[in-house]
Amino acid sequence: MRRQQSSPARNRLRRLTRPAVIAAMAGVIGLGIGSQTMPASAGDESGNAHRVITSPDAPAAIGPYSQGIAVGNHVYLSGQLPLDPKTNQIPEGATIQDQTRQVLRNLEAVLEAADMSLGDVVSTTVYLTDLDDFAAFNATYAEFFAQRSPVRATVEVAQLSRGAKLEISAIAVR
Repeated sequence: MRRQQSSPARNRLRRLTRPAVIAAMAGVIGLGIGSQTMPASAGDESGNAHRVITSPDAPAAIGPYSQGIAVGNHVYLSGQLPLDPKTNQIPEGATIQDQTRQVLRNLEAVLEAADMSLGDVVSTTVYLTDLDDFAAFNATYAEFFAQRSPVRATVEVAQLSRGAKLEISAIAVR
């Protein structure tokens, strides 16, 4: 049996990550120590302030989450559904292309509230209810990211809230 050597660097890493692990576990077991309960002025370990980002031009959150959170030069955007911000509904008969455009316009509105744009997006996660829609989704997505495409993960899911065909979350950096 091999004995694992302990190094100063490994011990330093353990010390640095232990508070993050404790906070994550507390959130998992429901102690309310997660980022959702942190006040907007709270700081992380590096001293960066968390700032809630909201836009009236994007659908209001339909649960206990924020449209976006800014930390330093990063903005983390919650998953957006293809909801019209005026009606808070998905237009009846909306195609995957229509829904993709609406989701990206919603993300764009939240980014604008943070003085950013889709050009600042570095990563997206896309949830599709039918991967057979991928080609049509991808062509529409490319309309919004023609100049600079972020990294992306795309997964098929069984179902999304409100019967949406897709949801997209994103991370942007100034």
